Amino acid sequence: MTMHSPLEGPGPLGPAIALDRLLGDPEDPDRTFSYARSVALDDAETFPLEICRELDVLGLPRYYVPAEYGGALRGYDEALHLMRAVARRDLTVAIAHGKTFLGAVCVWVVGDPGQARLLGERIADGAVVSWALTERDHGSDLLAGEVVAERATDGENGASGSEDYRLSGEKWLINNATRGHLLCVLARTSSEGGARGFSVLLVDKRALPYNRYRPLPAPPLHGIRGADISGIAFEGAEVPASALVGREGDGIETVLRSLQVTRTLCSSLSLGAADQALDMAVQYTGERHNYGRPLIDLPQTRRLIADSYAELLLAEATALVAARSLHALPGELGVLSAATKFFVPTLVDRLIRRLAKVMGSRSLLAGETQAYGRFQKVRRDHRIVGIFDGSTVVNLQAVITHFPALARGYRRGRVDTAGLAAAADLRGELPTFDPERLELLSRSGCSLVQALPGAVGDLRALAHKGEAPRSLADMAANWQLFAENLTECMAQYRPAAPGASGEAFALAEQYAGCVAASAALQLWLRGREADRPEGASTALWESGLWLEAGLSALLHRLSPRLQDPCQQDVSDQLVSVLLAQTDEGLLPSLLPYTRLPNTREGEAR
Repeated sequence: MTMHSPLEGPGPLGPAIALDRLLGDPEDPDRTFSYARSVALDDAETFPLEICRELDVLGLPRYYVPAEYGGALRGYDEALHLMRAVARRDLTVAIAHGKTFLGAVCVWVVGDPGQARLLGERIADGAVVSWALTERDHGSDLLAGEVVAERATDGENGASGSEDYRLSGEKWLINNATRGHLLCVLARTSSEGGARGFSVLLVDKRALPYNRYRPLPAPPLHGIRGADISGIAFEGAEVPASALVGREGDGIETVLRSLQVTRTLCSSLSLGAADQALDMAVQYTGERHNYGRPLIDLPQTRRLIADSYAELLLAEATALVAARSLHALPGELGVLSAATKFFVPTLVDRLIRRLAKVMGSRSLLAGETQAYGRFQKVRRDHRIVGIFDGSTVVNLQAVITHFPALARGYRRGRVDTAGLAAAADLRGELPTFDPERLELLSRSGCSLVQALPGAVGDLRALAHKGEAPRSLADMAANWQLFAENLTECMAQYRPAAPGASGEAFALAEQYAGCVAASAALQLWLRGREADRPEGASTALWESGLWLEAGLSALLHRLSPRLQDPCQQDVSDQLVSVLLAQTDEGLLPSLLPYTRLPNTREGEAR
């Protein structure tokens, strides 16, 4: 039976908009989930317990459970919007509360239906789930894990030949390790280790004897100071055989397939951080005057704001297509999720640093009494997003592993046409997510990039008919040239020693840029004629201005000789659209997302 939630609304955006309205204006300090409270909790390094409880009451945990297991989650684009809405208010809360979805995802991917339904019920009742992967001395090297789950020959109840496990060892720097009720633990179930030597166990802490586990203290944190980033030590904790998630020995594969989901959805955290940072910068540059003019009217400021806005929209386009690809192109997520997880947080880190220049000394102020005191919090908090669920190096390494398949796929023009259309057309219905179609290695490459020549051809035809700017078509053609050169370099790459070279990492970074560029092109081509109410968001799609500005800046960074930086007149036009969105009460987004009215201006909540 599907759980009902107050967060109902039309389309994938509906639940996020409903959540925003139920939470109320974040500028209102009397609201439970306000900016002021989040800053105060961060200063005190205190867990946001009351805010998390409010999210529970409003039904957000039900969107961590797929509908087939009794939850409310219908599509992963829906989850993306919901977590972005929470991160837009406070990254600490988004990371602390959203960890339950990340902790449960192994069960959604490989757990049996009965196990998944029981977990869904626990989550609906308020259970917090954690994902215990990393260890103090091994970090991202999962194959080096030392936490052991041994078959118990005699159970504690005296039974002989028990099928239970005895769990021993430490997991460290685990989100919600102390506050969590259940943990998905990756443990060594074979003394030899190796790819088939690990398994995932769903451990219920409340069923363990108190003397069989102990929490490890949380270290001081630079960002997300109030989060529970701690650890847990198991000391011969007996866990029932029914706790096994999937099959014994499949733990590494289960984790890698699950990471394809979580890496994709981590982009929601970055988008929320970018929303906050850009919002503060626009407000500040509109209020602050220099040389008798608002800062936003000065050419250098407009350029910095425009570049940040274009990058936010580019990151949004990449995240939207990637989230929909979980349903539409699951076999290609091995490369697509890694490229997205590298690209979006890296781009947003750069965006926040640029906006810090706009904010000047205001970007360093701290404390809830400072009008822009949360900018430094956003900047600190977001730095950790690039580390979650695989660091930058880990994700680029995953792209490098795909080089041969990516080169073959591009040369042969392999494109999953139906899957690509479903991923990039926001008007279309998504197929049901099928975790069995997730593959560790995308054998066919990446349809997004491999469809680039066709997208360029379509854009040229539109430009010939006067339905698209010729400058946009020329810029897209430069991207095709860049992708062709990159494909040849990937095809020729041969590792000379164990481990990837600096050259390989540079190529992988460039490929992630191609993924983003291709996602944005496909999104615009398929969405430009959609029916929308008149306004700033519609203007974004009609002109292709955001696409030209974002892709021009990205290509200039990756290959300065191939593309000139965006001209000032394009920056001026883009800032005008951004300010129009703000005036219309819209978020800086490709989607028609209406802001909450500001209660301090006398509007009704």
